[in-house]
Amino acid sequence: MNRRILTVLTGLLGAVSLLGLLAADQPAPPRRPGATWTNSIGMKFAWIPACPEGFVMGSPENEPERMADETQHRVRLSRDFLLGVHEVTQAQWKAVMGENPSYFEGDGNLPVDTVSWQDAVGFCLALGKKEGRKYRLPTEAEWEYACRAGTATPFHTGRTISTDQANYDGQAIYGEGREGIARKRTTVVGSFRPNAWGLYDMHGNLWEWCADWYGAYPDGEVTDPTGPTRGTARVMRGGSWANDPSMCRSAFRRRYAPERKAEHFGFRVALDWPP
Repeated sequence: MNRRILTVLTGLLGAVSLLGLLAADQPAPPRRPGATWTNSIGMKFAWIPACPEGFVMGSPENEPERMADETQHRVRLSRDFLLGVHEVTQAQWKAVMGENPSYFEGDGNLPVDTVSWQDAVGFCLALGKKEGRKYRLPTEAEWEYACRAGTATPFHTGRTISTDQANYDGQAIYGEGREGIARKRTTVVGSFRPNAWGLYDMHGNLWEWCADWYGAYPDGEVTDPTGPTRGTARVMRGGSWANDPSMCRSAFRRRYAPERKAEHFGFRVALDWPP
């Protein structure tokens, strides 16, 4: 074979091999709801699709036990993102931060609790430095959109919820539901069925910190909202093992000072797509 041709072919093969190595170093891009990607410490993330047409955030006026700050409005989300399939676990926290702050310390698959908003942001930064990625807390709009997974009912489970479906104070009843168990502590992540997009414990178990400052919703349609530019309290979502089911609704909002921590506070992590 002509030496010049051989040299060209060798160069092309080398380039192909290099591209293969680069491709192998990246996760296969998930492109359907429920598809997952796993990072270096075993945290699993679900792909959440963009919503350029918008979804209705908040609750209708006839929703039982609705709060005044749940005003319905349309929100457009222009970008896909990844969201933790589970709340951050004690084992994952320890792998990144080196200690365990949890009140309910034990099984590594229990969610990490007793963390402030500042702690949660610190975890995201430390994990990002470890992997060279930009981990973050989800915005309040991203959280509700992912929790609903296409539903418009009070819960992604429907018009009510039971303690067979989530960990909350089962001595309280919502709507046409029934009394259940009051476990009075956290449960291992993934103990109940996920929503349609593969996310576990979006109702109950632990309150989850969001990125936003708490504030009133906008009057009209918005795109990629991130909340007020300043405030005194950060948003929490989802309810916890200590709360009645009305606080676990998809639209329910709670707020706490960012330095506050308690045994019913936790979080899950978001990541822009592609990771």
